[in-house]
Amino acid sequence: MIRIPKFALGLTLALVFVLWCSSGVGAQGLKIGYIKDERIYQEWDAWLKAQEDWVTESKAWDEEANTKQEALEELVAEYEKQKLILSDEKRSEREAAIRTKEADLDAFTRQIYGPRGTAEQKQSQLIQPLLDRLARAIETLAIESEYDVIFTLQGIGYIKESYEVTDKVLELLNELEE
Repeated sequence: MIRIPKFALGLTLALVFVLWCSSGVGAQGLKIGYIKDERIYQEWDAWLKAQEDWVTESKAWDEEANTKQEALEELVAEYEKQKLILSDEKRSEREAAIRTKEADLDAFTRQIYGPRGTAEQKQSQLIQPLLDRLARAIETLAIESEYDVIFTLQGIGYIKESYEVTDKVLELLNELEE
């Protein structure tokens, strides 16, 4: 799991404080909530099931990679023991077999663990729908319970649209560049 440094939370809190002060909401009272992400990950059954599925999948990939690695190591060890007594033709055959096993292991590793590989796709397939559900739950809670802001420990889970100041910041940036 990706952990967000504590300074990011502090920066987020500072941003909300600035928004709160600049919007005049402070006098009306800002309703803020937060979520302990770790509890969600430890207590949400769907998250635990996805984590269990991930462990099962990754264990199978690791076992297959280990099996391929051991087969390669056995082939190399056997070749090293016999290479002095092998004919040139047999030596070439064994070296070709070793290169084939190395290429097979490399291809498997790239396919599973490489960028946009099977592991990355599977993780996204398992996690993204849950993150979407979590975001909907936070938004629903915020709207129904009239929260202005809900933090997660990784950032902001929800914030009212009325606090968005992007246009003002862009306007200031453009003024500063002139």
